[in-house]
Amino acid sequence: MPTEILTVSALTAQIKNAIQGNADFQGIAVQGEISNYSQPASGHLYFTLKDDRARLRVVMFAGKARFLRFQMKDGMRVIVQGSLDVFERSGDYQLYAESVQPDGIGALYLAFEQLKEKLEAEGLFRADRKRNLPLFPMRIALVTSATGAAVRDMITTLKRRYPLGHLLVVPVAVQGEDAPRQIAEGIRLVSDGKLADVMIVGRGGGSFEELFAFNTEVVARAIAESSVPVISAVGHETDTSISDFVADVRAATPTAAAELVAPHLPDVLSHVDHLTKRMQGSLDALITMKRERLNRLLENRYFKDPTIKISQLAEEVDALEKQLGDLLYRKIQNDLRFFNQLELRLAKIPLDKRIAVNAAKTASLQNQLEKSMSNYLLLKEKSWERLVDKLSLLNPLAVMKRGYAVVFERDARTLVSSINQIQPGDTVSVEISDGWLDCQVWGVHEHRERE
Repeated sequence: MPTEILTVSALTAQIKNAIQGNADFQGIAVQGEISNYSQPASGHLYFTLKDDRARLRVVMFAGKARFLRFQMKDGMRVIVQGSLDVFERSGDYQLYAESVQPDGIGALYLAFEQLKEKLEAEGLFRADRKRNLPLFPMRIALVTSATGAAVRDMITTLKRRYPLGHLLVVPVAVQGEDAPRQIAEGIRLVSDGKLADVMIVGRGGGSFEELFAFNTEVVARAIAESSVPVISAVGHETDTSISDFVADVRAATPTAAAELVAPHLPDVLSHVDHLTKRMQGSLDALITMKRERLNRLLENRYFKDPTIKISQLAEEVDALEKQLGDLLYRKIQNDLRFFNQLELRLAKIPLDKRIAVNAAKTASLQNQLEKSMSNYLLLKEKSWERLVDKLSLLNPLAVMKRGYAVVFERDARTLVSSINQIQPGDTVSVEISDGWLDCQVWGVHEHRERE
């Protein structure tokens, strides 16, 4: 028999104190597979860590979870660092996680692959989204660190190759926890304000961890939404980032990006000189052609003596005038012949005779119209009589005149069509051809019961 009887909460508290007081259960790392993963609206993470023989509940509060670099899911093998404790309400012991790392692959690389797969599925890497860079940009924005070799190399290259371009440096942090937000805000500043014709986003070389700001979703979406064409220039030639996939153009290095965006001034001047020579040649050929045509015009006899052309036109006017006079004369003669013939035809028929003929025609037409109307009305009258006969056959009053009656319930509104509506002793109204009868029912019988 135990000397002390403990409550459940007291025993649980002792177990909790024993676990908390044991340094072996604090700051431990546990390896296993994730199952039953969930993340409610609070932002806390709940999952079970398991192996082939045991399971362990794990809790990671939102304050710690926001530092995760990758998305956890069921079936993923991870290493969880934290401390063991007891959740007194349920009496369960569980691991309170401080950090989670993928087992066998770096968290940053896993986050890179997960984000790459997500954005590619959304179509942000499609080639048809890429825009061409302007040939001669007048304003060039550099979204990068204000210090370091990368920005100096870009500025030097741009000023050497293309001094006509105006440079705008948007200084941002390119590594560290706040770098993704600053880079995204710098891109939006240039895009929303239309501050440049093209922008370069990038930094110099570094480790995968140092370049990770350019592998974040916030930076990728800022590049995708930019109204200004973007060149991504992150790290060295062998480095590849998410921003490279989303940008309109990927440059191997920041210096290469400056060379892409800025045409080489001597090449531009040479091209301008070539175009100038072509334009001068075209103008010379055009002037020569126009001069030759002018010489031909000067040699033309009409140009030497304009009165020749005027005389020719005067002859054409005289000829046209004669043709017009002939046409008018023939027109008048034709009209006179037509009216003469019409006058002769009218003279052959006296006016009173024509009136009499037309009156006879009118009387005949009137007679035909009256006959047609009479026949039509007769047909309609017979059709009407047939319809009236049909309605008379359907008239219930006509049926009742032959000795039939209609029975209504006591309210005189509901027609009695079945014996199931009436019980012995009920009062009914019977309508006959010339009035109503108030009756009381003595019995109700089906047809087979009637004698």
